[in-house]
Amino acid sequence: MESRSMPVRRQAPTVARRRLAAEMLELRTAAGRSREAVGADTGLSQGALHRIETAKTTPQAGTLNHLMDYYGVTDPEKRAAMHDLRKRSKQLKWLELFEGGDLPDSYRTLASFEADATRMSGYESLFIPGLLQTRAYTETIIRALLPEAPAEEIEQRLNIRMRRQEALTKPHPVALWAILDEAALRRRVGSLETYREQLVHLLAAGQKPNVTIQVIPFSTGAHLGMPGAFAVLEFQEPDPPLVYMENAGGGLFVEADSEIVWYRNSFLRLAAQALNPQDTAAWIERVASAAE
Repeated sequence: MESRSMPVRRQAPTVARRRLAAEMLELRTAAGRSREAVGADTGLSQGALHRIETAKTTPQAGTLNHLMDYYGVTDPEKRAAMHDLRKRSKQLKWLELFEGGDLPDSYRTLASFEADATRMSGYESLFIPGLLQTRAYTETIIRALLPEAPAEEIEQRLNIRMRRQEALTKPHPVALWAILDEAALRRRVGSLETYREQLVHLLAAGQKPNVTIQVIPFSTGAHLGMPGAFAVLEFQEPDPPLVYMENAGGGLFVEADSEIVWYRNSFLRLAAQALNPQDTAAWIERVASAAE
């Protein structure tokens, strides 16, 4: 999935920053104070407080101490834990190499969340999932969707995609469960060599203990995934899961509990309709062998 948007100028939020934001909102709510009241009492602007509580920025150490004093946080362990979250809330180091590029905010955010996720359950209707794409496949897709993009932006997006895939190979890799509509596998992207290479790459990925791949064949008919792709990202407790969706207008993160439950249930229904992993591998082998 790729999208085009305005240049990004702020760091992508991380799971730690997201948790810190939730903690700060909870402290203010428990204190029964509005943003206006906090601003008037502490001198912190409502806009700055809003950015902290929505994970758009990380507070400075002094600001965090000031707010904890104001909210009456005296427990040394609690204060230390909050500062630990602040220190860990910075974005991925390698993402800093791509600051200032023409990349959507949601794209950077997704990379940060993927790096922290323990499990990802995703459905794709038209593309091979980004974490399972070959470099040649990715480049072909980027050039097709962004025909006017300069060479530097294409290379930047390509390099980020390859770095994102480290989530599958790091010491404690994310567990990826990918369900693909047959259309995503039948569509020949790039040359015949690129297409075959991608299918072989999928077969190899499916052999990894942390990767599960299923395909929903055309013969299944209508199914819940037809409206579009989505991914459910899960993290270590107490960090809540979220859902990521993307279209031509950009990416969207969904955090409402009711919607997450709906997407989780939809994913399980799709898994029940799809070929099992063993039959999927045999199916992909047949498609690769027949590719001409």
